[in-house]
Amino acid sequence: MGNTLIQVKGLKKDFHIGEITVHALRGIDLAIEEGEFIAIMGASGSGKSTMLNILGCLDKPSEGSYLLDGVNIGEQNKDELARLRNNKLGFVFQSYNLLPRTTALENVELPLFYNPKVSTKERRERARAALDAVGLADRMHHMPNQLSGGQQQRVAIARSLVNDPRVILADEATGNLDTRTSYEIMALLQDLNDQGKTIIFVTHEADIARFMKRSVIFKDGHIIRKDAVKNRANALELLEALPVENDEI
Repeated sequence: MGNTLIQVKGLKKDFHIGEITVHALRGIDLAIEEGEFIAIMGASGSGKSTMLNILGCLDKPSEGSYLLDGVNIGEQNKDELARLRNNKLGFVFQSYNLLPRTTALENVELPLFYNPKVSTKERRERARAALDAVGLADRMHHMPNQLSGGQQQRVAIARSLVNDPRVILADEATGNLDTRTSYEIMALLQDLNDQGKTIIFVTHEADIARFMKRSVIFKDGHIIRKDAVKNRANALELLEALPVENDEI
């Protein structure tokens, strides 16, 4: 670490609903170094999802600055933001967001369709490599409805990796999964982080946050705590300690 990948200063976000103004973020300062694995936590309405949307260039702040890998996000137009999202960010969602009538391989290829510099052959090779990296080389021609929930989330993670992004943004990525499958996904993310990938993970679950290196706690649009995770859990060790069950992941 040592290279500041994300720099947020004085970030505010207001939503106007009729005559009512909702202050979702109230002056956020946050620096994230390359190679971090961060949990963004807080109750519903705390501002954590709004923060993730801004970090993911899906929304713009009302005030303040956001630098991503040295680029001032506030100065980018819509097309430039789309390129940034595609080249520098990978997204993993709670509901997987896979296209139901396309194979795992085709789902992973999807972000590369928007990169004119990538040939069809390279697109296919990179998608295969990403699926191999998440342990699904033998499932690449399966449709989403032929995969377990954990396998579908692995496909989503492979899709987030295929463009070799600077940052992976995960939004409640284990929210629909049972304990064993959640540990599988967290073991995969810990391994990716050990390889140097920067990961920002929104969660309301304290037992999931313990797998990360640092937690940032939101409340009422403010950051109220930034703590290093003490006694960080090893997902692979906890997974191996679980009782053996028949599981398709």
